[in-house]
Amino acid sequence: MRLHVDQRHERVLELVRERGSLRVAELAAELGVSAVTLRRDAETLAAQGRVQRLHGAVVWPGDTAAAPEPRPEPAGGAVIGMIVPTTNYIFADIVRGAREAVGAQGGRLVLGVSGYVDTEDSVQAEHLVAGGAQGLLVAPSRFGGVPEDGQEKWLMECEVPTVLVERSALPGNPAADLDRVRTDRAHGAALAVGHFAALGHRRITAVLQEGPHAVQIGAGFQAAVRSRGIDVDEGAPSVREHGDYDASVDYLVKAVRERGVTAALVHSDEDAIVLVPRLQARGVRVPDDLALIAYDDEVAGLADVPLTAVAPPKHAVGDLAAKLLLRCLAERATGERPSPRQHLDLLPELRIRSSCGGTPPTGSAS
Repeated sequence: MRLHVDQRHERVLELVRERGSLRVAELAAELGVSAVTLRRDAETLAAQGRVQRLHGAVVWPGDTAAAPEPRPEPAGGAVIGMIVPTTNYIFADIVRGAREAVGAQGGRLVLGVSGYVDTEDSVQAEHLVAGGAQGLLVAPSRFGGVPEDGQEKWLMECEVPTVLVERSALPGNPAADLDRVRTDRAHGAALAVGHFAALGHRRITAVLQEGPHAVQIGAGFQAAVRSRGIDVDEGAPSVREHGDYDASVDYLVKAVRERGVTAALVHSDEDAIVLVPRLQARGVRVPDDLALIAYDDEVAGLADVPLTAVAPPKHAVGDLAAKLLLRCLAERATGERPSPRQHLDLLPELRIRSSCGGTPPTGSAS
């Protein structure tokens, strides 16, 4: 049974009095509450003069010598926590960029991985903060890319400065007040459409992997085809579950043979690599019958038919996010007036390879 707040405070006092000092994480585990809740309890009791708060610990008054040794921190630098859903795909370079930026200022980056489990984000955050992280870089696991049904609540309750990485929140959502650094994925889709148009393609489509970036890529694709007056295949962009390759191949083969589609944007490049031989086995050759542009450029250049690809500035996203957070921590430490919050959208580039060919398709306008 959960204790009432007053009962919990008394239990905290009892435990700290008995042992002299306890780490916040240990107290939280013993009482069966979150580290965020326990830190609030400790702050309340410290304000009443009943305990003392030290870095990551609660100490009985007058017993500061018994406080647990803090984790060593780099001389003159900050400990930055970073939470990502995976260390694969684009996040490997993002983490590398953040780590190098933090290290350049004498700090240390500590990593947490959520595995695309929404509820794990807050667990990882509590663990990192309890372990001494002074700020957080966070790429939440939200599958839709933006918070829904209060998914931002734990972020807004986090007691250390936080910067969103490759994620955003819609205007009006509390998380929209946070600093963020992300790739402008809509711009990347527009680059792909522009390249198709320059090659003379006039009927195109997009096959997107369901996930956090599908909405942005799809919006950019739709806006670009409208502005250029290009015909779009019915139902495009087609958003499909990751791994549903048969459905994607069936869709593209019919689009080419029955509806005159000559070019397609595919997210991600891993999916595109899987699709190319399956398409060719069905008689649709890349790039002769169907020009392809992949999105992400993780392994696109290694395909049997090297894939033209939209390349997000992954390293720069991590680098700038870390620098934004470090500046915030420096302002807090010196008492400077905080800088305005920032939403930084970095533009991807298009890397040209073989999968689009080099000449307009037969019968197309130039």
